[in-house]
Amino acid sequence: MTGWLLRAKQIPELRVDLRGVTPLALAELSRAEVERIPLGYGNAWTALGEWFHVEARADASLVFAADLARFDRLGWQMNGGSIVVEGDAGDYAGACMTDGEIEIKGSGRDLAACEMAGGTLRVAGNVGAFAASTLPGSMDGMRGGTLVVRGNAGERFADRMRRGTAVVFGDAADFLASRMVAGTVALGGHCGAQCGYAMRRGSVVFAGSHPDVSPTFIEAINDAAVFWQLLARDLARHGGVFADLPARRCTRHLGDLAAGGQGELITVM
Repeated sequence: MTGWLLRAKQIPELRVDLRGVTPLALAELSRAEVERIPLGYGNAWTALGEWFHVEARADASLVFAADLARFDRLGWQMNGGSIVVEGDAGDYAGACMTDGEIEIKGSGRDLAACEMAGGTLRVAGNVGAFAASTLPGSMDGMRGGTLVVRGNAGERFADRMRRGTAVVFGDAADFLASRMVAGTVALGGHCGAQCGYAMRRGSVVFAGSHPDVSPTFIEAINDAAVFWQLLARDLARHGGVFADLPARRCTRHLGDLAAGGQGELITVM
């Protein structure tokens, strides 16, 4: 298997669609075949070689030595291997991926990790709206895997999330975990308004500041010490503000009762 280093030639005026450019899809191709891969560009098609210098790598990873802010669908439906981006990424980064690892050393835009089902996406900077959520018009959000955001998250983070773990070290905008069905969200910074709106199940952990809990959530009376220790230890492996969670106590609020929900907002003390 061959890995590839893609160095930017120029910045596109329109948005470029990177679907189909994944480590396993390129592993058995020659350099000339990689350069000829068609990429959507506006309402037309261009060859990958129009935008990138293509060089072979000793390992099987796919590395973009480029700012991909105008390139969408990085790792779209990726099913294995490793992608590294030495800058920003566009919309839909890691969307629908089922396996493998993606590391973005800059920031992502909207819909990062939407409908992700497996693998790991790490973003050193921020992500935009509807990360870990659904594709437009769909009912199912993130379904598995791990999303780690070192910066901040936009509105509707983890909307309709169904499974997996999504960790944000910074702040989150309004409607965090709205309509969440299952899974785990952990936040290290401040939270915007209406967190857990219409939440059905799942857990949202606030390791930093305390959120404004909606009156449609009620404080839990029953003890969940064993569950909390298991969850806290799993989140502690991400380090930073989450590292000492097992040594801290928490309070839980259950809801959203307005939607018949049984989710929980966990505030760490």
